[in-house]
Amino acid sequence: ALCAYQAEPSICSIAQSEANLKKNRNPDYVPYDHVRIKLKAESNPSRSDFINASPIIEHDPRMPAYIATQGPLSHTIADFWQMVWEHGCTVIVMLSPLAEDSVKQCDRYWPDEGSSLYHIYEASVNLVSEHIWCEDFLVRSFYLKNVQSQETRTLTQFHFLSWPAEGIPTTTRPLLDFRRKVNKCYRGRSCPIIVHCSDGAGRTGTYILVDMVLNRMAKGVKEIDIAATLEHIRDQRPGMVQTKDQFEFALTAVAEEVNAILKALPQ
Repeated sequence: ALCAYQAEPSICSIAQSEANLKKNRNPDYVPYDHVRIKLKAESNPSRSDFINASPIIEHDPRMPAYIATQGPLSHTIADFWQMVWEHGCTVIVMLSPLAEDSVKQCDRYWPDEGSSLYHIYEASVNLVSEHIWCEDFLVRSFYLKNVQSQETRTLTQFHFLSWPAEGIPTTTRPLLDFRRKVNKCYRGRSCPIIVHCSDGAGRTGTYILVDMVLNRMAKGVKEIDIAATLEHIRDQRPGMVQTKDQFEFALTAVAEEVNAILKALPQ
């Protein structure tokens, strides 16, 4: 029943319109009309407000906790950075490699270290550093500058490498360590965290589910219905958590993190 759950209303006509169809990596995973990220069309080179991205709200509709999006295509990279700038994002969570088994998962949307990405939208993007944290993930730091206002910002991308497209990680610990690193960097911010994999659904939804449940627990919420939390997420973007294995992985990750926290408490 959980696998078949669909949001009401589940209309995606804007994403599936002729003008926007080519902007979707996978036509099955696109934002709902009633809950989607809208770019400022007047600032967009193609004068479009569409990007395959969905705000994921935890409790306050005015402040989405996450933006779930697909891995950018070569022709949507400018739209991606426009979204980053307009929403003041400081953290990107990337959950897929650029390619897997010779199949492209995501186009590279950042420059080489020390070089500037061609001016995208109204900003220049510079890769300041790339640090391989462990075999499971690496961390990239970016410097953004708005070429009109001269405003500058920093942004951190956390890139998880050990999550196969059609499966789940072999254990939960690397992802939980990765999440802890992300949240340490993000702490105290109010902007949404951008989360993407390839299609912005399976791995993206699983990560957001784990993070949302553990954040609620950290705030002292005593009873959390994880299935209901997933339905809440799916009300905001189709296909979030694609398989039973991914849902079971999320349950295991939550249980293991809670167990680790309890073990760390003084006896």
